[in-house]
Amino acid sequence: MNTNLPDFKKLSDGKDIEFIDLKVCDLQGRLHHLSLPYSEKTMETLMRDGVGFDGSSYGFKRVENSDMIMKPDLDTCMIDPFREAVTLSCFTRVYNTDAQNTPYRYDLRNMAERAEQLLQKHGIAHQSMWGPEFEFYIMQDVQFSTNAHDAYVRIDCEEDFSANGYHIANPLDLYDDFRDEASKLLLQAGIPVKYHHHEVGSCGQQEIETFFNPLLKTSDNILLSKYILHNLAKEKGLSLTFMPKPIYKQAGSGMHLHQFLVDENQRNVFYQKGGYANLNQTALYYIGGILKHAPALSALTNPTTNSYKRLVPGVEAPTAINFGQANRASCVRIPRYVKDPQQTRLEYRPPDAMANPYLALTAILLAGIDGIVNKIDPVKLGYGPYEADDFNPKIEMHYLPFSLNAALEALEKDYQFLLRDGIFDIELIEHWIKVKTDEFNHVSNWPSPVEYRMYFDL
Repeated sequence: MNTNLPDFKKLSDGKDIEFIDLKVCDLQGRLHHLSLPYSEKTMETLMRDGVGFDGSSYGFKRVENSDMIMKPDLDTCMIDPFREAVTLSCFTRVYNTDAQNTPYRYDLRNMAERAEQLLQKHGIAHQSMWGPEFEFYIMQDVQFSTNAHDAYVRIDCEEDFSANGYHIANPLDLYDDFRDEASKLLLQAGIPVKYHHHEVGSCGQQEIETFFNPLLKTSDNILLSKYILHNLAKEKGLSLTFMPKPIYKQAGSGMHLHQFLVDENQRNVFYQKGGYANLNQTALYYIGGILKHAPALSALTNPTTNSYKRLVPGVEAPTAINFGQANRASCVRIPRYVKDPQQTRLEYRPPDAMANPYLALTAILLAGIDGIVNKIDPVKLGYGPYEADDFNPKIEMHYLPFSLNAALEALEKDYQFLLRDGIFDIELIEHWIKVKTDEFNHVSNWPSPVEYRMYFDL
């Protein structure tokens, strides 16, 4: 973390900064923020002493002992494009209020950083590189209500065509200008955009894909991308959602995670010319760890009841626990079009953007490390390689959990890989399972309009 005060005039185009805005992500993945009038003295005080906040409201601590401190991470500074006053925005580090102001053990950004350091500790690699794809829907308007006497969803979608929406061109693609503007804002925020396009869903499904960054930077960028896209849609009077399955019989939205490891010279640790898909044994062990722990990972990478309305076999959803080239039904896809050794990678397809990125990416990396350390061979375990042309009905297929409750049960049985070096601990895992079980029960107990349609007159 940078503790030296940089020259912020370069960020603000010479304008005087009026506020400093500090952002913290809670356990559920929601951003919180706190704004202070800006001055050099304020910044010096913040870097030295931080600012206090109620950790219980973030899900970090109990109400009886909830005082915590946040300090800005100056490496993450940017000018917020959605504030009227010139506002310097940055992510933070979280600390306890003891005499030494020790780092908070569940500071999500610290957890992500410590997980990546395990690569060096075990002599595997220098760091991990991640490239997320953001899929989301834009609608003209969405109205919904849930209470004891009124439950409904009304969606107003301007797009109306019967064709597959993948890469659909104008005039059917109504939001290419929106994606242009969003991409420019992402680039200004330091988020490297690879490309954007219309996705499969014909009611306004979009995709923006980004280039590679290390784990912590990628997790920050995921939150920042969602922040920018939601705010831009709000400014334009549109409704934007990252829900995995917002519309019945429309394509689901995921957050596919392309990933590989690099050494201290930034050379790809996974590459081996002539290996399966030019992957070496280290890459296969990494894949083996992810696939072995995929059911438990689902509780963190797909943490909502809505996530499992997307993860349904037979609808191009990545539900099969196997790997293969160009196979979009597999949890792990190896892009066949990649020719550059430096870009040789795997794509983990199940995650969605409801996930807390720090928890999800950290857990995936820990699963991969577990695979390498314990030499978990996905081929010997029967996880592939499995490609669409190789379909054999005699091969036993394994699938991801079909509900949040089943994913939480899988996590209860398989969590040891998360405990490596104390990155996660039992207390955090038990807390997550409790919170998400309560969420599952809350949603399950509500009668739905579909149930009325099916059963009211029975």
